[in-house]
Amino acid sequence: MDLNADLGEGFGNWTLTDDDALLACVTSANVACGFHAGDASVMRRVCDAAAAGGVRIGAQVSYRDLAGFGRRSMDVPPAELTAEIAYQIGALRVFAQAAGSTVSYVKPHGALYNRAVWDDDQAAAVVAGVRLAGDGLAVLGLPGSRLLAHAAEAGLPAVEEAFADRAYTPQGTLVPRGEPGAVVHDADDVVRRSVGMAVERAVTGADGSRIPVSARSLCVHGDTPGAAALARRVRTALEEAGVAVRAFA
Repeated sequence: MDLNADLGEGFGNWTLTDDDALLACVTSANVACGFHAGDASVMRRVCDAAAAGGVRIGAQVSYRDLAGFGRRSMDVPPAELTAEIAYQIGALRVFAQAAGSTVSYVKPHGALYNRAVWDDDQAAAVVAGVRLAGDGLAVLGLPGSRLLAHAAEAGLPAVEEAFADRAYTPQGTLVPRGEPGAVVHDADDVVRRSVGMAVERAVTGADGSRIPVSARSLCVHGDTPGAAALARRVRTALEEAGVAVRAFA
């Protein structure tokens, strides 16, 4: 099982994620590319640290929404969204290559991630942007999403992802952040859920039902309070359960 986290979510003097601590325990880093968070200096620093630690670098692309942290859904014309996805990947690629590494995959952030689950046009535009950027990058997304369907149709590696610290609906989608209980805050619960998703391939939904989970990567959100300590606990628990923790890309 791959273990990923959202990193580089700072801007100027503002810092949200404990990048160095998270890089010590994750296998893949979803690096903000400047549209919801991140700037040139932040991207460069995170790529340098990820490359030094042997952590895979992924482009976390977003709607252009710094003020809303990329969590507001936007009706971006598909051609414009395609160009903006390629632009973000290209920006991160410069710093990844300068660090002696490369961008290995792409993961949408926030509202774009959730929108691409069901919106065919937006999902197709994201995949078109990944293709425009070149190199046949893997696409990380929710199982059953239109995003992964389009990625597979385009011949790109489509990698299914689960979330350690997010609640699930009975349909297997994420409970919207604006609803109560959307984020799982109890660390013991997060650890139990993580092992269950990796070993039993299932998770308990918000309504108490058991939901099948098919995933090659598990996300611990970098902006969750105590995220680094939580990620360490999750990795330790996975390894103790006999799960090999390694990058998918």
